[in-house]
Amino acid sequence: MREFVDIGHSGAKATRPALDLLRMAAKSGEVNQVMIFGLDRLGRSLRDLLLLLDELNAAGCAIVSLRESIDLTTPTGRLLVHMIAALAEFERELIRDRVRSGLARVMETGKTRSGKAVGRPRREVDVDAVQQLRAKGRSWRQIAIALKVPTRTLRRAWQNLPAAA
Repeated sequence: MREFVDIGHSGAKATRPALDLLRMAAKSGEVNQVMIFGLDRLGRSLRDLLLLLDELNAAGCAIVSLRESIDLTTPTGRLLVHMIAALAEFERELIRDRVRSGLARVMETGKTRSGKAVGRPRREVDVDAVQQLRAKGRSWRQIAIALKVPTRTLRRAWQNLPAAA
């Protein structure tokens, strides 16, 4: 028994490292049965999910979804898969629309519901210390280590100085 797990990869993407390995194993005949926790874990896009299921089926794999208790080798199972996949895609689109409308509201009003700012807070850089260390001939990396800020943040602060040369 072999397990294919994608950690940190969205089910919305058609290609993922472990999923690609599963495809290759199915084509080579190493895998003849695929058990998945849920259909929504396999794919969120109806089109991509159906293409993947067809590809696995063509390779001779029996596919069983544990959560939905669906056996895709039966006509009833295939019908249920189409319905569940369509609902998963619909749910994903609803989430995307809510996120977009929330971001649009924040851009428009400048405020979130919690009152917190959106994005990563800007780091403060002591530009006087940067100028002194640069005058002593220190490299950007040495200054970054000394001031405990990323090099890119230092360069950005340096570039934003009015008299930076």
